[in-house]
Amino acid sequence: MTPRWSSYVAVGDSFTEGLWDPRGDDLEDLVGWADRVATSISRRRIEAGEDPLRYANLAIRGRRLSRIVAEQLPPALAMQPDLISIVGGGIDVLRLGADPDQLAVILEEAVVRARTAGCDVLLATCMDTRDGGPLLGAIRPRMALYSAHIWAIARRHDCYVLDQWGLTALQDMRMWSEDRIHLSPEGHHRLSQSALVGLGLDPDDPHWDEPLATADARTRLDRLREHRDWLRRDVAPWLGRGIRGTSTGEGRSAKRPALTEVELGVSDSTAPAEP
Repeated sequence: MTPRWSSYVAVGDSFTEGLWDPRGDDLEDLVGWADRVATSISRRRIEAGEDPLRYANLAIRGRRLSRIVAEQLPPALAMQPDLISIVGGGIDVLRLGADPDQLAVILEEAVVRARTAGCDVLLATCMDTRDGGPLLGAIRPRMALYSAHIWAIARRHDCYVLDQWGLTALQDMRMWSEDRIHLSPEGHHRLSQSALVGLGLDPDDPHWDEPLATADARTRLDRLREHRDWLRRDVAPWLGRGIRGTSTGEGRSAKRPALTEVELGVSDSTAPAEP
């Protein structure tokens, strides 16, 4: 099946920017699930004799949903893309006092704007944090409520959905980076395949929804040590930034701010990473 979209713009936060999915040794040269989806769509179009996909990624790490909608959505819609992914709110849900109902109102208003502009829209549910330890497990009800809203918004406005919650392979912590919030390269690969399926396309990888072939060899003591290190290395600085009202994305700009053709020889990243 040849994808009908000739242009795609992704907006969002670090999840869509592709944090912890480097193209090579340079940790700032990021790929991510959205780039992987764009590469797959472009390849299929080229194989069918169509022009390559034109793609832009405006996502910036640390952006909360209101800023995504205010700062990224207008320039994205000005590009008049066939397809736009609007993925945000995960950072908001992590914070104390988060209101998934209000987030859903902001998201739905953005979806209405995009659909009115003639764009197809791809949304994404939250991850299921049931096996993420006590801290991440505590926010699971908010994640579930926001995800339920996302499915309802998609139904009302005829959107596509990347079902991150339903991707059981993500329950393996090896799919996640050390900070337990962002995906590893393998996790981004799995999400890209889930996005293709959500868009009604066949996945590139027929095993995308299967568990990793090798068992997790870490002991309980290993996991406790990792949890201790995570609290010190990742949680404490994150709490500090929240108190100060700062973000890791301040001063950063979009990595791919304009629609440009996806060059397969340069950014072909649909293959699975090493488990």
